[in-house]
Amino acid sequence: MNGYYPVMLQLRGERCVIIGGGRIAERKALGLLEAGADTVILVSPKITSRLEELASCGSLRWHCRTYEPEDALEARLLFAATDDSGLNRRIADDGRRAGALVNTVDESEGRGFLNPSVIRRGDLLIAVSATGASPALSARLKRELEGHYGEEYGYSVEQLRRLREYVKAAVSEPGEREMLLRLAAEEVPFGDRTNIELKAWVERLRAKRPLDGRREEDNNGSS
Repeated sequence: MNGYYPVMLQLRGERCVIIGGGRIAERKALGLLEAGADTVILVSPKITSRLEELASCGSLRWHCRTYEPEDALEARLLFAATDDSGLNRRIADDGRRAGALVNTVDESEGRGFLNPSVIRRGDLLIAVSATGASPALSARLKRELEGHYGEEYGYSVEQLRRLREYVKAAVSEPGEREMLLRLAAEEVPFGDRTNIELKAWVERLRAKRPLDGRREEDNNGSS
């Protein structure tokens, strides 16, 4: 038992602070921006050229200096991504005292959070991690999942979201709503890329109901 609990965080409006400016810090920053984080702060005397580009276009804020304990204050996520293990431990301790969730380059102590390998297909988010035991295995599994779940899944999840909102408003019986959404999910992935007509989709799904379910509804209606 590794003790890690998987969660997905909404980062809009949250303060995310990265201490460090090298390749690892760059990877952390890109992951945060891809996740929709809108307040990413980078603290380091030197940063990579890609991070400079992101700072220049306003995607993140760069403080060109060394770390200060005050940098940990009010951070929702704090990344200790320097090449100094002693400094990383100090950053992590400051962050925990400030109430931040902390990620360090070397998470051998298991006291912070890990970044899993992630596959994004629109609203579909798949994350995989070997919890630090084998980053190479996580990377391999990510490649395999990317091959299995292509871009068509992004479109498919978008249609399922539209259907869910429609069914919540148009179908009053909870059991039928659940059945319709389950049958729709079983049709994924969808080949066509146009918006599906929702009313016709619901009627088609109703026609696919298992026979036992229809008999039960008929019995309930005649009693």
